[in-house]
Amino acid sequence: MLIKARDGHYGVPQFNINNLEWTKSVLTACEEMKSPVILGVSEGAGKYMTGFKTVAAMVSAMVDSMGITVPVALHLDHGTYEGCKACIEAGFSSIMFDGSHYSIEENVEKTKELVALAHAKGLSIEAEVGSIGEIADPEECAKITALGIDFLAAGIGNIHGVYPANWKGLDFEALDRIHKATNNIPLVLHGGTGIPDEMIAKAISLGVSKININTECQLV
Repeated sequence: MLIKARDGHYGVPQFNINNLEWTKSVLTACEEMKSPVILGVSEGAGKYMTGFKTVAAMVSAMVDSMGITVPVALHLDHGTYEGCKACIEAGFSSIMFDGSHYSIEENVEKTKELVALAHAKGLSIEAEVGSIGEIADPEECAKITALGIDFLAAGIGNIHGVYPANWKGLDFEALDRIHKATNNIPLVLHGGTGIPDEMIAKAISLGVSKININTECQLV
């Protein structure tokens, strides 16, 4: 999905889901738009919906019952090491391991283990370098990318939640450096709510293939 987006110079949305109604709304809208979609599930939302197996079964049944024809992926968002392992077993399409709060050495070590586990079961894996709100180090991004991950979240000044009035915007020079250091891997833009359309378009032109949206739906 993201390789096609990268090569076609467009972005795939990830909308986080929290219950059946949210999931139905996202699937309905993306079917109308003929857009591929990634359904993101946080560990908190997974727990609220009684577990990752329930979520996987619900999404599979809804895609079938609603006659959805666009590509749909089910993705763990900001997963812990244990959460990633649980989603690999539960039938998710992909996982995100957020090791950005660890040292780069520990992030590399844990990501490497999860890459092997995920790929053995046919899942793709997203990793993160540089916490949201920070600017990621291109060298650290290159180290994580070399582990065989499928897509990378790297901080470029984006944040979660509502952007403050004095937000400086995305750092496109940093994005360009990260893109060049990571061998054209699809990049992920977290905190998509409130970023102006022209910034989204420019980010896509510099290697971003996945844009995450959650806060906007929470506010509505």
